[in-house]
Amino acid sequence: MTEQPETSHYRICPLCEACCGLEVRTAAGKVTSIRGAEYDVFSRGYLCPKAVALKDLHEDPDRLRTPLIKRNGRHVAASWDEAFAEIQRRLLPIIATQGRDAVALALGNPAAHKMGLLLYTPRLAKALGSKNVYSASTLDQMPKQLSSGLMFGHWLSIAVPDIARCDHLLILGANPMASNGSLWTVPDFRGKARALRARGGRIVVIDPRRSETAAVADAHHAIRPGADVFLLAAMANTLFAEGLVKLKRLEPNVNGVDALRDAVSPFTPERAAARCGIAANTIRQLARDLAAAERACVYGRIGTCTQRYGTLASWLVDVLNVLTDNLDEPGGAMFPTSAAFAHNTRGKPGVGGGITVGRHRSRVSGAPEVFGELPMTLLSEEIETPGPGQVKALITVASNPVLSSPGGARLAQALGQLDFMVSLDIYLNETSCRADVILPGRSPLEDSHYDIAFPQFSDRNHARFSAPVFRAAADHPPEWHTMMRLVALLRGRSPDDALALDDELTGDEIRRFAGDHSHAVLQALAGRRGPERLVDLALRAGPFGDQFGLEPGGLNLDKVAAAPGGVDLGELRPRVPEVLRTPSGRIELAPKMLLDDLRQAQAEIDTEAPAMVIIGRRDVRSNNSWMHNLPTLAKGPERCTLLMNPADAESLGLRDGGPARISGDGRSVVAPVEITDTMRPGVASLPHGWGHDRPGTRMNVAAMRPGANLNDVLDEHQRDPLSGNAVLSGVAVAITPVASVA
Repeated sequence: MTEQPETSHYRICPLCEACCGLEVRTAAGKVTSIRGAEYDVFSRGYLCPKAVALKDLHEDPDRLRTPLIKRNGRHVAASWDEAFAEIQRRLLPIIATQGRDAVALALGNPAAHKMGLLLYTPRLAKALGSKNVYSASTLDQMPKQLSSGLMFGHWLSIAVPDIARCDHLLILGANPMASNGSLWTVPDFRGKARALRARGGRIVVIDPRRSETAAVADAHHAIRPGADVFLLAAMANTLFAEGLVKLKRLEPNVNGVDALRDAVSPFTPERAAARCGIAANTIRQLARDLAAAERACVYGRIGTCTQRYGTLASWLVDVLNVLTDNLDEPGGAMFPTSAAFAHNTRGKPGVGGGITVGRHRSRVSGAPEVFGELPMTLLSEEIETPGPGQVKALITVASNPVLSSPGGARLAQALGQLDFMVSLDIYLNETSCRADVILPGRSPLEDSHYDIAFPQFSDRNHARFSAPVFRAAADHPPEWHTMMRLVALLRGRSPDDALALDDELTGDEIRRFAGDHSHAVLQALAGRRGPERLVDLALRAGPFGDQFGLEPGGLNLDKVAAAPGGVDLGELRPRVPEVLRTPSGRIELAPKMLLDDLRQAQAEIDTEAPAMVIIGRRDVRSNNSWMHNLPTLAKGPERCTLLMNPADAESLGLRDGGPARISGDGRSVVAPVEITDTMRPGVASLPHGWGHDRPGTRMNVAAMRPGANLNDVLDEHQRDPLSGNAVLSGVAVAITPVASVA
């Protein structure tokens, strides 16, 4: 038999926020190798181990390839028509009798990496019409979205470090050496950090653990978890007290400087020091160094978000950038210009409606809606609590809150009380195993891809598109088509009307956008359908677009797809005031909501810290829980270990490698101890996303090393009240040794 030659395919990796460009080689329908694409205009050949695991994901025998329907307690294979007939038979009567709020929608992190899911989820949510919408954002990033919305006018106007020109980078609660950025898309952080230091710059890390990023930094300060708000407010206090505030170009575009000065005045470095565990003179020096650097930036991420004062910490990060003249300046915190889909590139520049929160509240706890969502940790009580509006059915999209959310055991039990549940998922995981119908997506290598969200957070402007590597099975529809079938059902149409309905809805969007020119725009897009049509529309109408022929040198999808490795759109550039969408047209430095919460923080600054708290951590091989089922990422040393400081381990009678019981909120888990001087005394660390020992799943590799689920000992009632984000860091726990079992 003649050996088939290898072919090369360009691919954008969908497994983390770095979005690296890959060269995937195939032969005879199989992946033979995956390398970094040297010609990629953004990642320039960089890749991490997750990219290589795309082969495992594509070939994983556990990955679902056909719909499943639960019959007599067991999931059995079904056709797509059978699956939608079951949904129609069981979901629509619930809506008819109980109302649309009786159906909840839960969205997971992987949806951000699939353009079909991200572009069509809004259509699904609108067709459903329920107030009960939940997502992973309230387990991760909602504080940063809220603070950015209040300051700059839109939820996704998030300033990111311009690392290519930065001289002084202060990082709090983030580990980009492992993540390559989070709400900051920065492939090859290691190389860029090395270049920063080579040109004489400095990196300073504030983290309870000497993380991989702290290990390569010039300085590391081990803060007490949950105290970021006190440190950052004390730094702002120092800037005002020592006359170091310099607004320069931004001054005409900033509101609230005097109110901010008054608000941080009680947060002296001396008062903050005991709560932070960082000396007062060190706090002052951190502020002075930031103010003295020519091009500096403060960056805070998940550790600053997943705490009681997550929104305040996220806000104060940008406050420091503003006060030191490092916001919207080269080398500071800058706003990327996304080629498509960014709201801060649409409409009248420099002014807008701003954001609104609390348009409705959760039925049981009264938590306010934020960015159209309710806190994920409240889903259990909305299912359990009887009364009008009780959640009776659930649709999940690439979501596994049973593992990823505090109170997962309670949620798992609550899901069993539902009248109906449908999951769009590629795995039978800890959440989807409770669904009555599962609708699987394709392998990422079988879909085309354009990054919808991440160019809005990228450290360099770009536009890239990758075509499918493999042709999907003829009877396996793309996820956007599956979602449109659900939309059709929810709108009282036949699922068979999905494609026609997509045309109608897209036509409506174009008519709202183009007005009298809509017919010409529709004709220009006539050769495409689904997400690619929406991407082409957004590119052509975007800030670099061809404007449907008015700018002949501009972008369209054909041009981006034809460019090897994408189109480089240049370094980040200043965008204030054009980027702002606040009603005032200015940066709001002192929103009332935040000043009110800061007074609450002031009342707690002298509170004694718990004796032992726990935090999570990030590993380069473990971004989402389902990645534990990929052999390439699962091999190697045990990663779900409890990191402990040597002094703590000795005082508690723990030994390296021995089991320890972590208890909190009346629950406990057991994990092996790893003794390390990288941990601050009084702080332990266990990674999120483990606990693959629940029955009913079909993830065989993950089940071989299930690990312990940190969320099982976290209190689902603890959250940042402004954003609804779960408190996952700095939670008090008790840790005790477990007797060895022969």
